[in-house]
Amino acid sequence: MRPTLIVNPYASRVDERLTDEVARALGAVEVLRTEKRGHAVELAAAIETDALVVFSGDGGFNEVLNGVRPGVAVGFVPGGGTSVLPRALGLPRDPVAAARLLAHARPRRISLGRANGRRFAFSAGVGLDAELIRRFDERGRDTTGKRPGDLAFVATALRTLAEHRARYDPALELVGHGRAAFALVGNLDPYTYAGRLPLHVTPQVTLEGGLDAVAPRRVRARTLPRLVAYLLSGRGHTRARDLLYVHDLDRLEIRCDRPLPLQLDGEDVGDVTEVLLECERAAVDVLVP
Repeated sequence: MRPTLIVNPYASRVDERLTDEVARALGAVEVLRTEKRGHAVELAAAIETDALVVFSGDGGFNEVLNGVRPGVAVGFVPGGGTSVLPRALGLPRDPVAAARLLAHARPRRISLGRANGRRFAFSAGVGLDAELIRRFDERGRDTTGKRPGDLAFVATALRTLAEHRARYDPALELVGHGRAAFALVGNLDPYTYAGRLPLHVTPQVTLEGGLDAVAPRRVRARTLPRLVAYLLSGRGHTRARDLLYVHDLDRLEIRCDRPLPLQLDGEDVGDVTEVLLECERAAVDVLVP
Protein backbone atom coordinates (compact mmCIF):
# COMPACT_ATOMS: atom_id res chain seq x y z
CA MET A 1 0.00 0.00 0.00
CA ARG A 2 1.31 3.46 -0.92
CA PRO A 3 2.72 5.34 2.12
CA THR A 4 1.27 8.74 2.99
CA LEU A 5 3.14 11.90 3.98
CA ILE A 6 1.22 14.40 6.14
CA VAL A 7 2.76 17.87 6.03
CA ASN A 8 2.09 20.80 8.35
CA PRO A 9 2.96 23.81 6.15
CA TYR A 10 2.87 26.13 9.18
CA ALA A 11 5.62 24.34 11.12
CA SER A 12 8.73 26.44 11.69
CA ARG A 13 11.07 24.69 9.26
CA VAL A 14 8.59 23.49 6.62
CA ASP A 15 8.44 25.04 3.16
CA GLU A 16 7.55 23.82 -0.33
CA ARG A 17 11.15 23.13 -1.38
CA LEU A 18 11.85 20.97 1.67
CA THR A 19 8.50 19.24 1.33
CA ASP A 20 9.39 18.21 -2.23
CA GLU A 21 12.83 16.99 -1.14
CA VAL A 22 11.41 15.02 1.79
CA ALA A 23 8.81 13.40 -0.47
CA ARG A 24 11.49 12.40 -3.00
CA ALA A 25 13.69 10.97 -0.24
CA LEU A 26 10.81 8.82 1.02
CA GLY A 27 9.97 7.48 -2.45
CA ALA A 28 6.49 7.12 -3.89
CA VAL A 29 4.28 8.82 -1.30
CA GLU A 30 0.94 10.56 -1.35
CA VAL A 31 1.29 14.07 0.13
CA LEU A 32 -1.47 15.59 2.26
CA ARG A 33 -1.25 19.05 3.84
CA THR A 34 -2.97 20.16 7.02
CA GLU A 35 -5.13 23.28 6.86
CA LYS A 36 -6.07 23.98 10.47
CA ARG A 37 -5.42 22.94 14.05
CA GLY A 38 -6.62 19.38 14.63
CA HIS A 39 -6.65 18.54 10.92
CA ALA A 40 -3.82 15.99 11.28
CA VAL A 41 -6.00 14.00 13.72
CA GLU A 42 -8.71 13.80 11.07
CA LEU A 43 -6.31 12.90 8.26
CA ALA A 44 -4.56 10.17 10.27
CA ALA A 45 -7.89 8.62 11.27
CA ALA A 46 -9.13 8.52 7.68
CA ILE A 47 -6.00 7.21 5.95
CA GLU A 48 -5.83 3.51 5.10
CA THR A 49 -2.15 2.67 4.83
CA ASP A 50 0.54 0.52 6.42
CA ALA A 51 2.98 3.41 6.92
CA LEU A 52 2.44 7.07 7.63
CA VAL A 53 5.13 9.77 7.78
CA VAL A 54 4.63 13.22 9.29
CA PHE A 55 6.66 16.32 8.36
CA SER A 56 5.82 18.77 11.10
CA GLY A 57 6.71 20.02 14.53
CA ASP A 58 5.80 18.22 17.74
CA GLY A 59 2.24 19.55 17.72
CA GLY A 60 1.55 17.86 14.39
CA PHE A 61 3.19 14.64 15.59
CA ASN A 62 0.90 14.69 18.63
CA GLU A 63 -2.17 15.13 16.47
CA VAL A 64 -1.25 12.19 14.24
CA LEU A 65 -0.68 9.95 17.25
CA ASN A 66 -4.15 10.88 18.49
CA GLY A 67 -5.73 9.87 15.19
CA VAL A 68 -3.62 7.07 13.74
CA ARG A 69 -5.30 3.71 13.21
CA PRO A 70 -4.06 0.57 14.98
CA GLY A 71 -1.41 -1.32 13.06
CA VAL A 72 -0.06 1.70 11.17
CA ALA A 73 3.66 2.43 11.58
CA VAL A 74 4.43 6.14 11.95
CA GLY A 75 7.60 8.04 11.03
CA PHE A 76 8.45 11.58 12.08
CA VAL A 77 10.42 14.10 9.98
CA PRO A 78 11.62 17.10 12.04
CA GLY A 79 9.95 20.25 10.77
CA GLY A 80 9.55 22.25 13.96
CA GLY A 81 11.84 24.48 15.92
CA THR A 82 12.53 21.76 18.50
CA SER A 83 11.11 18.49 17.08
CA VAL A 84 11.71 16.52 20.25
CA LEU A 85 10.14 13.25 19.14
CA PRO A 86 12.23 12.40 16.03
CA ARG A 87 15.43 13.53 17.75
CA ALA A 88 14.68 11.36 20.78
CA LEU A 89 14.09 8.44 18.39
CA GLY A 90 17.59 8.87 16.94
CA LEU A 91 16.84 10.83 13.76
CA PRO A 92 18.98 13.77 12.60
CA ARG A 93 17.66 17.34 12.70
CA ASP A 94 18.01 17.72 8.93
CA PRO A 95 14.59 16.86 7.42
CA VAL A 96 15.90 15.35 4.18
CA ALA A 97 18.53 13.23 5.95
CA ALA A 98 15.83 12.02 8.36
CA ALA A 99 13.51 11.15 5.47
CA ARG A 100 16.25 9.12 3.77
CA LEU A 101 16.68 7.08 6.95
CA LEU A 102 12.92 6.62 7.35
CA ALA A 103 12.70 5.24 3.82
CA HIS A 104 14.62 2.19 5.10
CA ALA A 105 13.60 2.28 8.77
CA ARG A 106 12.29 -0.51 10.94
CA PRO A 107 9.26 -0.39 13.25
CA ARG A 108 9.68 -0.26 17.01
CA ARG A 109 6.72 -0.54 19.33
CA ILE A 110 6.69 2.07 22.08
CA SER A 111 4.47 3.24 24.90
CA LEU A 112 2.48 6.47 24.87
CA GLY A 113 1.02 8.54 27.65
CA ARG A 114 -2.51 9.80 28.09
CA ALA A 115 -3.58 12.89 30.01
CA ASN A 116 -7.32 13.05 30.64
CA GLY A 117 -7.71 10.75 27.64
CA ARG A 118 -5.48 12.60 25.15
CA ARG A 119 -2.30 10.91 23.98
CA PHE A 120 1.16 12.41 24.31
CA ALA A 121 4.46 11.06 23.01
CA PHE A 122 7.15 12.56 25.21
CA SER A 123 5.97 15.10 27.79
CA ALA A 124 3.11 16.36 29.91
CA GLY A 125 3.57 19.29 32.27
CA VAL A 126 1.33 20.89 34.86
CA GLY A 127 2.33 24.36 36.02
CA LEU A 128 5.60 26.07 35.14
CA ASP A 129 6.57 24.54 31.79
CA ALA A 130 3.00 24.79 30.52
CA GLU A 131 2.93 28.44 31.60
CA LEU A 132 6.13 29.06 29.61
CA ILE A 133 4.60 27.48 26.51
CA ARG A 134 1.44 29.56 26.89
CA ARG A 135 3.40 32.78 27.21
CA PHE A 136 5.56 31.83 24.24
CA ASP A 137 2.44 31.18 22.14
CA GLU A 138 1.13 34.62 23.12
CA ARG A 139 4.06 36.15 21.22
CA GLY A 140 2.22 35.10 18.08
CA ARG A 141 3.57 34.05 14.69
CA ASP A 142 5.10 35.90 11.79
CA THR A 143 3.39 36.65 8.48
CA THR A 144 4.12 33.13 7.20
CA GLY A 145 2.58 31.52 10.29
CA LYS A 146 5.92 30.49 11.84
CA ARG A 147 6.69 30.64 15.57
CA PRO A 148 9.65 32.61 16.98
CA GLY A 149 12.88 30.66 17.60
CA ASP A 150 14.74 29.29 20.63
CA LEU A 151 16.12 32.68 21.73
CA ALA A 152 12.59 34.03 22.01
CA PHE A 153 11.63 31.06 24.18
CA VAL A 154 14.64 31.62 26.46
CA ALA A 155 13.68 35.29 26.81
CA THR A 156 10.13 34.25 27.70
CA ALA A 157 11.42 31.82 30.34
CA LEU A 158 13.74 34.37 31.94
CA ARG A 159 11.01 37.02 32.06
CA THR A 160 8.55 34.56 33.62
CA LEU A 161 11.03 33.48 36.31
CA ALA A 162 11.80 37.11 37.07
CA GLU A 163 8.12 37.93 37.49
CA HIS A 164 7.77 35.07 39.97
CA ARG A 165 11.14 35.99 41.57
CA ALA A 166 12.04 32.34 40.90
CA ARG A 167 9.78 31.41 43.81
CA TYR A 168 7.33 28.52 43.41
CA ASP A 169 5.51 27.07 46.41
CA PRO A 170 3.50 23.83 46.54
CA ALA A 171 0.45 24.17 44.30
CA LEU A 172 -0.55 20.59 43.49
CA GLU A 173 -0.47 17.02 44.79
CA LEU A 174 0.81 13.91 43.09
CA VAL A 175 -1.73 11.62 44.73
CA GLY A 176 0.02 9.01 46.85
CA HIS A 177 3.44 10.64 46.43
CA GLY A 178 3.33 14.15 47.87
CA ARG A 179 2.87 17.86 47.22
CA ALA A 180 4.91 19.90 44.77
CA ALA A 181 5.19 23.26 43.04
CA PHE A 182 4.70 21.85 39.53
CA ALA A 183 4.95 18.48 37.80
CA LEU A 184 6.76 17.23 34.71
CA VAL A 185 5.80 13.81 33.32
CA GLY A 186 8.03 12.13 30.75
CA ASN A 187 7.45 9.27 28.35
CA LEU A 188 10.81 9.68 26.54
CA ASP A 189 14.29 10.92 27.39
CA PRO A 190 15.22 13.67 26.63
CA TYR A 191 12.14 15.55 27.80
CA THR A 192 13.00 18.43 25.46
CA TYR A 193 15.96 20.31 23.99
CA ALA A 194 17.44 23.76 24.45
CA GLY A 195 18.92 24.25 21.00
CA ARG A 196 21.29 21.31 20.60
CA LEU A 197 21.35 20.52 24.34
CA PRO A 198 19.13 17.65 25.54
CA LEU A 199 17.30 18.31 28.82
CA HIS A 200 16.95 15.17 30.95
CA VAL A 201 13.92 15.81 33.14
CA THR A 202 13.04 12.12 33.57
CA PRO A 203 16.32 10.31 32.75
CA GLN A 204 15.18 6.84 33.85
CA VAL A 205 12.19 6.64 31.51
CA THR A 206 12.31 4.11 28.65
CA LEU A 207 10.56 3.88 25.28
CA GLU A 208 8.75 0.67 26.16
CA GLY A 209 8.17 1.38 29.86
CA GLY A 210 5.73 3.37 31.94
CA LEU A 211 5.64 7.07 32.75
CA ASP A 212 8.15 8.87 34.96
CA ALA A 213 7.41 12.08 36.84
CA VAL A 214 9.58 14.66 38.55
CA ALA A 215 8.14 17.41 40.72
CA PRO A 216 10.07 20.01 42.77
CA ARG A 217 8.56 20.33 46.24
CA ARG A 218 9.30 24.07 46.05
CA VAL A 219 11.65 26.30 44.08
CA ARG A 220 13.78 29.26 45.18
CA ALA A 221 16.34 31.33 43.27
CA ARG A 222 19.20 29.60 45.11
CA THR A 223 18.00 26.15 43.99
CA LEU A 224 17.80 26.99 40.26
CA PRO A 225 21.48 26.29 39.44
CA ARG A 226 21.20 22.81 40.97
CA LEU A 227 17.96 22.08 39.10
CA VAL A 228 19.56 23.18 35.83
CA ALA A 229 22.53 20.90 36.56
CA TYR A 230 20.13 17.97 36.95
CA LEU A 231 18.56 18.77 33.57
CA LEU A 232 21.87 18.98 31.74
CA SER A 233 23.60 16.00 33.36
CA GLY A 234 20.66 13.62 33.74
CA ARG A 235 21.94 12.71 37.21
CA GLY A 236 20.91 13.47 40.76
CA HIS A 237 17.14 13.52 40.33
CA THR A 238 16.35 10.41 42.34
CA ARG A 239 18.56 11.36 45.31
CA ALA A 240 17.44 14.98 45.66
CA ARG A 241 15.43 15.54 48.83
CA ASP A 242 13.56 18.50 47.38
CA LEU A 243 12.35 16.58 44.31
CA LEU A 244 9.68 13.93 43.97
CA TYR A 245 10.72 11.34 41.38
CA VAL A 246 8.43 8.42 40.52
CA HIS A 247 9.32 5.77 37.95
CA ASP A 248 7.57 3.38 35.53
CA LEU A 249 3.99 4.32 36.35
CA ASP A 250 0.86 3.00 34.70
CA ARG A 251 -1.28 5.64 36.39
CA LEU A 252 -0.73 8.97 38.14
CA GLU A 253 -3.34 11.39 39.43
CA ILE A 254 -2.52 15.06 39.96
CA ARG A 255 -4.81 17.43 41.86
CA CYS A 256 -4.20 21.17 41.70
CA ASP A 257 -4.98 23.75 44.37
CA ARG A 258 -6.23 26.10 41.64
CA PRO A 259 -6.56 25.89 37.85
CA LEU A 260 -3.08 25.42 36.35
CA PRO A 261 -1.98 25.22 32.70
CA LEU A 262 -1.40 21.80 31.14
CA GLN A 263 0.87 21.12 28.17
CA LEU A 264 1.16 17.93 26.12
CA ASP A 265 4.12 17.53 23.75
CA GLY A 266 4.71 21.26 23.87
CA GLU A 267 1.09 22.24 23.13
CA ASP A 268 -1.02 24.29 25.54
CA VAL A 269 -4.25 22.37 26.16
CA GLY A 270 -5.82 24.71 28.72
CA ASP A 271 -6.19 24.91 32.48
CA VAL A 272 -6.92 21.92 34.70
CA THR A 273 -7.67 21.23 38.34
CA GLU A 274 -7.24 17.46 38.00
CA VAL A 275 -5.20 15.36 35.59
CA LEU A 276 -5.33 11.60 35.19
CA LEU A 277 -2.14 10.39 33.52
CA GLU A 278 -2.05 6.84 32.16
CA CYS A 279 0.51 4.78 30.30
CA GLU A 280 -0.64 3.03 27.14
CA ARG A 281 2.01 0.32 26.82
CA ALA A 282 2.87 -1.09 23.37
CA ALA A 283 0.63 1.60 21.91
CA VAL A 284 2.12 2.31 18.49
CA ASP A 285 4.81 1.26 16.03
CA VAL A 286 7.21 4.09 15.22
CA LEU A 287 9.81 4.04 12.46
CA VAL A 288 13.40 4.27 13.73
CA PRO A 289 16.79 4.14 11.94
